[in-house]
Amino acid sequence: MMPDVSSLIFALLAGLAGLGAGWLHFASLEWVANRIVEGRLSAIGLQLGRIVLLGGILFLFAQGGALVLIAGAAGILLGRAIVLKGAR
Repeated sequence: MMPDVSSLIFALLAGLAGLGAGWLHFASLEWVANRIVEGRLSAIGLQLGRIVLLGGILFLFAQGGALVLIAGAAGILLGRAIVLKGAR
């Protein structure tokens, strides 16, 4: 069974949103890690915020169905790959 056009559009948008969210999540990791090493307690709140935001985005993707969730998760992984490639 072929998904309808609106599902494909939502999946594409979820993939793009996941790409941005994944990039932001993993790009901010170095910033948070530096704060932890410096002994700043604000790093705990920042880390919790990163996790909650990414979890919330994944929850929203899940509300759109399996295709949207898979596309969004793939976008997050692509964002991670972009950050890791830039870190090397």
